[in-house]
Amino acid sequence: MSKISPIKPSGKVSMNELQLCMWLGEAAPGDSLEYHHGFLVKDVEAGSKQRLKEPERIMLERLASRARWAAERGFAHLVQRRVAPEQFSYLVIARPRGPAARSPLAFIELAAAA
Repeated sequence: MSKISPIKPSGKVSMNELQLCMWLGEAAPGDSLEYHHGFLVKDVEAGSKQRLKEPERIMLERLASRARWAAERGFAHLVQRRVAPEQFSYLVIARPRGPAARSPLAFIELAAAA
């Protein structure tokens, strides 16, 4: 049975990319984690329309990039659920690991990337 680990929206970034990698290393296939709640494309925007303070914006940008990195390498699926206008729940879902992903080298690559 999969479990969902929610991150409560607080107006700031609740986790970083290393925490995401640690979660992926421990997650069972089908486990999901809400890594962001908001409107990601607008929340990482810099400049005059910036929604977050710069350190939080950079942390979120890196977190989203790490989630994409994990999906591209077969560690996870990325899903978003609309909860209200311009409000989404961004989920990372752990994938079953193939033989190559179960090896210690895969976890070293995951940790080194963070």
